[in-house]
Amino acid sequence: MRTSIATVSLSGSLTEKLTAASRAGFDGVEIFENDLLAGPLAPEEIRARCADLGLSVDLYQPMRDIEAVPAEEFGRNLRRARHKFELMRRLGADTVLVCSSVHPLAVDDDALAAEHLSRLADLAQEFGVRVAYEALAWGRHVNTYTHAWRIVETAGHPALGTCLDSFHILSRGSDPKGIADIPGEKIFFLQLADAPLLAMDVLQWSRHYRCFPGQGGFDVAGLVRQVLRTGYDGPLSLEIFNDVFRQAEAGPTAVDAHRSLLVLQETVGVATPPAPVVPTGVAFAELGTPDAEPVAAVLGALGFARTARHRSKPVDLWQQGEARILVNTSGAARRTGTRLAAIGLESPDPTAAARRAEALLAPLLPRRRAAGDAPLDAVAAPDGTELFFCATDRPELPNWRADFADVEHERATAGVHRIDHLALTQPWHHYDEATLFHRSVLGLHAQESVDVADPYGLMRSRAVTNADGSVRIALGVGAAPTDDTVHAQHIALATDDVVTAARRFRAAGGRLLPIPANYYDDLAARHEFADGELETYRELGILYDRDAHGEFRHCYTMTVGRVFFELVQRDGYRGYGAQNAPVRLAAQHTARAVTGG
Repeated sequence: MRTSIATVSLSGSLTEKLTAASRAGFDGVEIFENDLLAGPLAPEEIRARCADLGLSVDLYQPMRDIEAVPAEEFGRNLRRARHKFELMRRLGADTVLVCSSVHPLAVDDDALAAEHLSRLADLAQEFGVRVAYEALAWGRHVNTYTHAWRIVETAGHPALGTCLDSFHILSRGSDPKGIADIPGEKIFFLQLADAPLLAMDVLQWSRHYRCFPGQGGFDVAGLVRQVLRTGYDGPLSLEIFNDVFRQAEAGPTAVDAHRSLLVLQETVGVATPPAPVVPTGVAFAELGTPDAEPVAAVLGALGFARTARHRSKPVDLWQQGEARILVNTSGAARRTGTRLAAIGLESPDPTAAARRAEALLAPLLPRRRAAGDAPLDAVAAPDGTELFFCATDRPELPNWRADFADVEHERATAGVHRIDHLALTQPWHHYDEATLFHRSVLGLHAQESVDVADPYGLMRSRAVTNADGSVRIALGVGAAPTDDTVHAQHIALATDDVVTAARRFRAAGGRLLPIPANYYDDLAARHEFADGELETYRELGILYDRDAHGEFRHCYTMTVGRVFFELVQRDGYRGYGAQNAPVRLAAQHTARAVTGG
């Protein structure tokens, strides 16, 4: 299907928005009136610019407070409309959006509303324009799509139809099944937006918190299915009012927007991109660092052994059980400091996974390969982390492990057996994009978002996982974007005995994050422990939680650069210790203040 986006959904000048929409792959745009009025280009110049970019002008919007008003007011509305229709002819737009009135003088009179809209459509028809009437969720008298359709049907004018907007319909809890009663040719336009489920005034909800389909809690796909069954053949268009999107760079936002429509079309069965190839495990986590020594010290204390060296790059492989950490000291790592730079994802079919990524606007990253290097494909997640589609020790597929030559090493300490999960703190303006990316491109399931108290505000976190939990990635957004500590990333390592693992780490010279005594006093009030158990946790800085499925014990190392490690012991537990996150965050802030790093 054709895709379109309202210019209000993107940041920047109108020309910047048009360029971003075109580069992202949209077929058309809705021109928001304020974008036109605030720009230096004449309507003819905008029309030409859209044509050069391969964009159609699908809608001009909005016209407000037109219908069911006193005669003198309606006369002024027609004069205003004549000017707008002439402007639309210059712009090359043939459909105008008319919102249901919120005018204080508007009356509750459907017959008068139908008459006024019919007269407006008469005028529009003279200019080759169609009128799409939309019910605002906060309209003074018309606030449901079924009411708007009754008025349009009563008017019976060929140049008058309705515009359906998923936000206005779903935010009121209206049943989309009634869309089946509207002939497809009378649905002149379809606007789509998702939103998180919030208990707040609908106008504020609409103006600040809309998001792209798949990023919120609405059943946008169910609504689209109802619309398509009517025979509607217009574009799927996004109209998003979102404070974050309006401050973020237009280009990546437009790509995220178009990706959401590609996934939506797949969901409703009108497009068939390559099927998702869900990763089956974590092959490795790669740390980029300007100085390998501090990282090596932590890994050695955790029981890892340096087992191999890349044949052509300054990359070492550290391993313990099935947990593999790559340490990269290349030039790029020296510029960015110690950070989690890449994740290797075990894939049943790396080539198919790469095709899926490219189809959903995640292009493969260019890579420098030496002769004989495994042909690994990687894409960039929204936060810049590189995601490799790879296979480990499968004879039928290229093996990334073959790029490494074994080195003499001492035997790794038994204890850690795999990577339990990875935590990536997103830039504040990429959080929703990251969720959609990991869900759609990688086929992971997004769990419920949780809020975590940080000393400087609230952090949001949402985990994405595969079905058996062998891939778990926690996506968070920091409370204070200017504070580097909240952008820390961490690697959680699974162990069957966190107490033993913590003691070994400390005995080997590792430094565990100190946890305040007040935490353990509270823990004693909330749970019963065996004799000496709580004292052991207090001594080692081990935190504890439980859910309906079991218990969770975990502790943290001090941070190196932007990275720290977590030792976790799961006994049936399915969460990530969110109950303890505020304590951990506060302890990290304190540790940074004490150490100055």
